[in-house]
Amino acid sequence: MPDVLSQNEIDELLAALSTGEVDVSEIEEEKKEKKVRKYDFSRPDKFAKDQLRTLEIIHENFSRLLNNFLSGYLRTYIEVDVISVQSLIYTEFSNSISNPAILGIVDFAPFDGQIIIDISSDIANAMIERVLGGTGKSNASSKESRSLTEIEMTLLRNILIKFINLLKEPWGNIVELRPKLENIETNAQFAQIVSPAESVALITFNLHIGENEGMVNICIPHYVIEPILPSLSSRLWFATSNKREVTEEERDALETGISRSKLNLTTVVGGSSISVSELLNLQKGDIILLNKHVEESLEIYVENKLKFKGKPGIKKKNVAVLITDVIKEGDDLDE
Repeated sequence: MPDVLSQNEIDELLAALSTGEVDVSEIEEEKKEKKVRKYDFSRPDKFAKDQLRTLEIIHENFSRLLNNFLSGYLRTYIEVDVISVQSLIYTEFSNSISNPAILGIVDFAPFDGQIIIDISSDIANAMIERVLGGTGKSNASSKESRSLTEIEMTLLRNILIKFINLLKEPWGNIVELRPKLENIETNAQFAQIVSPAESVALITFNLHIGENEGMVNICIPHYVIEPILPSLSSRLWFATSNKREVTEEERDALETGISRSKLNLTTVVGGSSISVSELLNLQKGDIILLNKHVEESLEIYVENKLKFKGKPGIKKKNVAVLITDVIKEGDDLDE
């Protein structure tokens, strides 16, 4: 950002120009110099900023789904946040992986290629302990790096399968994903899914599981999602998400869910005012005079909100009420 000249400096500059101490042509040559931006050809930026922003939006939605799933599955306090989405080369990602590692190799169908889900040991151990009925609290002995047992690996595999299935919905506006967990590797050298110089998008999550905190990384190579990169535009993504039509299956599922919902239905027959002494002396068979005429409509409330009006009656020896009118928003309730 250019410096702001004071009034004295401006006066001195004008005086120098008038006396010839400063040449105007030199100033013009300086302005004509082209600004050069450094570009590292060993680290080409294949992901545009708008594409990285769209990936961030997609995985923010995924983090909310993951938060809900893990909270119910592990039955403890869970917090999942996207902390960064960045473009880098694969060797930088592989060099940052701890040893032993927990790397889920995922077939990212319908794309040609694989992605990697890297889970920190602290988070993996906390999830396994919660599944086995433990508290999930970290202790000194668990800080030592060790390989997972076959039982622990099986439990983790089941969690990862549910984990990657949650990716389908956030990506649904762009492509119909069919991800499949192929393998779990504990050594980064056996998870070389692309060449070391290949550009990748790295999405980093911060997970809190009870008192434990750790990172989860999703590594997506550039060549895997290259066919749909033009669709990774935030403007196009929002337009697609707004125009998506509800399918018949979704509509039927919504109607089924609503039909099974239970609501409190209350009919107010009328009201009355009596003294405390009259209330205490009430006996079986006593009659209380209500403030509503027998011909007036009864008010019917759904979850404490006035929705209908009706008439009292009897059906099959049971007290009943017949709905005679539906109350809509803005209707005048005065009879």
